[in-house]
Amino acid sequence: MNRPLAVTTNERNAMTADRVRAIWHRELQRDDIMPDDDFFALGGDSLVMVRIQAAFIDELDAEVPMDQLFLNPTVRSISAYVDSRAALAP
Repeated sequence: MNRPLAVTTNERNAMTADRVRAIWHRELQRDDIMPDDDFFALGGDSLVMVRIQAAFIDELDAEVPMDQLFLNPTVRSISAYVDSRAALAP
């Protein structure tokens, strides 16, 4: 019997970070985004943040409150938040 390979936590985190970074690339129109770059230092503003919030819902099936986007302004930190919420989901 062939079982699907389980995805480790680190692999899941990396996949989420890749998807978050792709959204940021598109919405910020930048190719030079690193995991610890600050959203606001990259030129992000509230209008871009709203588009990113909608993309998270559409593409990651993750509802991220606006305050969490302010509190987690890097790809690494918001990805960790998204993964932590997914781990709590039923």
